Amino acid sequence: MTSRRSLPRLAAGVLGISLTLSAVPAAAESRSTAAPAALTVSEQEVMPHLRALQRIADRNGGNRAHGTKGYADSVAYVKRALDRAGFRTRLVPFTHAGATGDNLIADWPGGDPDHVVLTGAHLDSVKEGPGINDNGSGSAAVLAAALQVAASGTKPERRLRFAWWGAEEPGLIGSESYVSGLSGTERRRIDVYLNFDQAGSRNTRQWLVVHDDEHGETEAQQAFEAWFAERSIPTFDIGVGGSDHESFGKAGIPSSGFSTGISDCIHEACDNLANVDPKTETTSANAIVGVLWKLAATTPGH
Repeated sequence: MTSRRSLPRLAAGVLGISLTLSAVPAAAESRSTAAPAALTVSEQEVMPHLRALQRIADRNGGNRAHGTKGYADSVAYVKRALDRAGFRTRLVPFTHAGATGDNLIADWPGGDPDHVVLTGAHLDSVKEGPGINDNGSGSAAVLAAALQVAASGTKPERRLRFAWWGAEEPGLIGSESYVSGLSGTERRRIDVYLNFDQAGSRNTRQWLVVHDDEHGETEAQQAFEAWFAERSIPTFDIGVGGSDHESFGKAGIPSSGFSTGISDCIHEACDNLANVDPKTETTSANAIVGVLWKLAATTPGH
């Protein structure tokens, strides 16, 4: 999540809509019997990534901020996992405040390159803390989902692309750099961008699902809401803004995704491993991979 100035925008989105389902604990069952063939992620498959990011912060001055070794080590950790799993990875450098950082982009082989589902999260923290919920939780959930896609041997109809953005905290710098570097044709190839920022907040009772009304995105938004509804997990509608999906919206690229809301200790040293609820994090990872499974199976209009 970017600077505190962006937080009221998220709160305003929440206050402007109504709860879609009755409240239930965040520990709601994350596996569905309605779709036994769908991919799933266990707590043991997602939480080790958060522990690794915590260790990286611990040995690098307590943070993983842009321009630091903590951020570079975070990128290296995620890239190693993806490379071992068979993804085609690349680093896309950018410069901000006199320091160079990298966005990490990973493509799963196969799928129609003219129909891309791009899934992303920012990997940097603020300088004041390790950023384990904001946004190690989103980064770890996306990584766990990507690795489950690889382990399944999925042969998608659409191209599945994953991204970990740098320098979100100073102002969406990494994602804006990536989007500005795309040609018009490359932008049109992205069917939807899915963003995940703060995916493991404690005391979560509803997931905040992004509705991109301006660009008419409904497929992914409806898929997320259906996934949660099947598990009796409540959702709120929020608009585009306050995180990296804003960079895509400005370029006319439809977006969706979700957050579990502003957590305790945001942008503070106490945003550590104890600031993440493992059950909420696991539910988020399963929502991501479940919707990706659905989106990957068809191309628009089919």
